[in-house]
Amino acid sequence: MSVLVPQDKAGSVQAPVAPTFAEAVKVWAKIGLLGFGGPAGQIALMHKELVEERRWIGEQRFLHALNYCMLLPGPEAQQLAIYIGWLLHRTIGGLVAGILFVVPGALVMLILSSLYALYGDVPLVEALFFGVKAAVLAIVIEAVIRIGRRALKNRAMVPIAVAAFIAIYALNVPFPLIILLAGLTGWLGDRIAPGLFSGSAHGKGDVADIKGAVDLMFERGELTHVKPTTWHAPRTVAIWLPIWLGPVLVIWWLTGSASVWTEIGRFFSLMAVVTFGGAYAVLAYVAQAAVQSFGWLAPGEMVDGLGLAETTPGPLILVLQFVGFIAAFRHSGSLDPLLAGSLGALLTLWVTFTPCFFWIFLGGPYIEALRGNKALSAALGAITAAVVGVIMNLALWFALHVIFREVRNMGLGMNVPVFSSIDWRAALLSGAAMIAILKLKVGMLPTLAGSALAGVLLLAASG
Repeated sequence: MSVLVPQDKAGSVQAPVAPTFAEAVKVWAKIGLLGFGGPAGQIALMHKELVEERRWIGEQRFLHALNYCMLLPGPEAQQLAIYIGWLLHRTIGGLVAGILFVVPGALVMLILSSLYALYGDVPLVEALFFGVKAAVLAIVIEAVIRIGRRALKNRAMVPIAVAAFIAIYALNVPFPLIILLAGLTGWLGDRIAPGLFSGSAHGKGDVADIKGAVDLMFERGELTHVKPTTWHAPRTVAIWLPIWLGPVLVIWWLTGSASVWTEIGRFFSLMAVVTFGGAYAVLAYVAQAAVQSFGWLAPGEMVDGLGLAETTPGPLILVLQFVGFIAAFRHSGSLDPLLAGSLGALLTLWVTFTPCFFWIFLGGPYIEALRGNKALSAALGAITAAVVGVIMNLALWFALHVIFREVRNMGLGMNVPVFSSIDWRAALLSGAAMIAILKLKVGMLPTLAGSALAGVLLLAASG
């Protein structure tokens, strides 16, 4: 990443100026509206806006903050926005940055989920999603390759990825346990063979240490709110745990433990704790629970939801909002289905994204203690490698349900295709989407749009 340093007419470097709160709100809103392309695109956008163009934060501190956010469960791009917002304007700055990062995409996702629930069985809509599923499969495979190149850096990481794939696909090991074991492997590996396990998931390389406004504020001693105090952690826990889990407990008390509302709150609160590695990593676990355990969705509908999430700004993990909407829509009880679905989506958003603020506000003052901690970097590297194996399972899961009409369970959750049930149209579209993304480097949104149109034409031509 290169940094463009503004200069005055005499050629001297201009000192960066910290933004006012109003200026920051405008930029966070812009990032929220333009945040397409998943976490890689969103992080690149923030780097361009905050480091290169405005120099609100320096390159080294930006990368250090990103490494810290990679240690946390949840969407790292949103957490990075919260963290930088908190540095600049305390708690209110972090709240505004995090909320504006999510709200535009959440509103779009709510509209798309409503349309899907009402008109998803219309032939034209079904044909559109037939093509979208093919593109989603190609996007997930591209994610496996992209993350694998970054994560499988040496001979220690490849076995971890393979073991994670076998554990979740063949042995049905819970996703949280896989993450825990991977982190423990990295931590122990750093002690046994530090040369294999040390190193961050995001190397700094030879990045120039150009200071931003935040860095200068640190030097002048102006950021007193980032210094840890004796009561910081207990106070943060006492405030944010009730904010996060209070609505879940109230819903449990009002509706009972077996209601869809309690199930949504309980399940996605757990997901907020274990979603290391981003949306792709957790989707296989969510799909398994939503389809097999709770019966909220059909297998193909999970792929549809991911296709919708790929077309919206904001974190890709907004696909969970789709799951919560459909679950409540179909188990609405005495409520209007659309109202029930909207409330289910809102509850899912609450328990998914509220913890992101909790993690940042709790750990932010201690971030300097994490700088250069090799054991934590090793644990993160092993977790990232395991995530590759989990995403491989997700790609296989999608392929089975997109290309084949039938699958057969071989025990312990391991599914294999019934080869006689292959859908040649889906296979053709999936192959074309893979060529577009992997070979021709066509963008995600054009590929989704082209696949949707091709799905309509192909189904019409084949009757």
